[in-house]
Amino acid sequence: MAEQTTVLTEPNQTAATGKPVIRLENVYKVYDLGEIQVQALRGISLEVREGEFVAVMGPSGSGKSTVMNILGCLDRPTRGHYYLDDVDVSGMSKTDLARIRNRKLGFVFQQFNLLSRTSALENVELPTVYAGISPEERTKRAMESLTRVGLADRAGHHPSQLSGGQQQRVAIARGLVNRPSILLADEPTGNLDSRTSVEIMDILQTLNNEEGLTIVLVTHEPDIARYAKRTLEFLDGKLRRDNVVSNRLIAHEVLKTLPTPEEQAAEDAEDNARHEKMAKSDAAK
Repeated sequence: MAEQTTVLTEPNQTAATGKPVIRLENVYKVYDLGEIQVQALRGISLEVREGEFVAVMGPSGSGKSTVMNILGCLDRPTRGHYYLDDVDVSGMSKTDLARIRNRKLGFVFQQFNLLSRTSALENVELPTVYAGISPEERTKRAMESLTRVGLADRAGHHPSQLSGGQQQRVAIARGLVNRPSILLADEPTGNLDSRTSVEIMDILQTLNNEEGLTIVLVTHEPDIARYAKRTLEFLDGKLRRDNVVSNRLIAHEVLKTLPTPEEQAAEDAEDNARHEKMAKSDAAK
């Protein structure tokens, strides 16, 4: 990514000053697997403040996925406390967790998780079905969300008619439709090519910078983490590093340095023609 060093337009990030919207206090998570106990988290304490864009990093088995499950109210700590908007959700029932999850949190996944037989609009509407919202309001919100990610003109398309990047945009729109205060993104660029990954990061940076949406993103890619404002690095169930990002990458500037899909297609065609010519030349010898 040598080209990207010319587009680092935010070299001096400062610590966030908003109110804490996520707070973990001495959180442990133990999975009981019969005779074996797995210590997934070992005394994690951290805060995420309103308006932050945080990247969670670490190798497989480091605890980052367990942390995201707890932050998403999909799992509960074995010990310790999780405060979401100053409310201790650690001991809530599954029903209460589902309610607060649907109201405060949006989710984006690596695999998109779109229903293949429903349109983009209907996929985006799904979370609102459980929020007691009228059909008219559901459609209105879904269209607003698709507009925010630049896909209003694809509302009637099914997933099979969309590219991988477009499917991830639909997934982001779905995560936004209930107007959450926090967006949790789990490897959102994991299945995408380089340019499309940057396009997704451009959307996330816009949501964070212009709308003040708090974003927590899991990634194993250091380059993707550089689009965030802060990184949390996990290892062996512990938080090892908590750093403000210096020389943060700005996605819309990075995009200017990358070939467009049309330019890439033309370059690929030239490469294919060159290889075919060389193959014919070798065969003729």
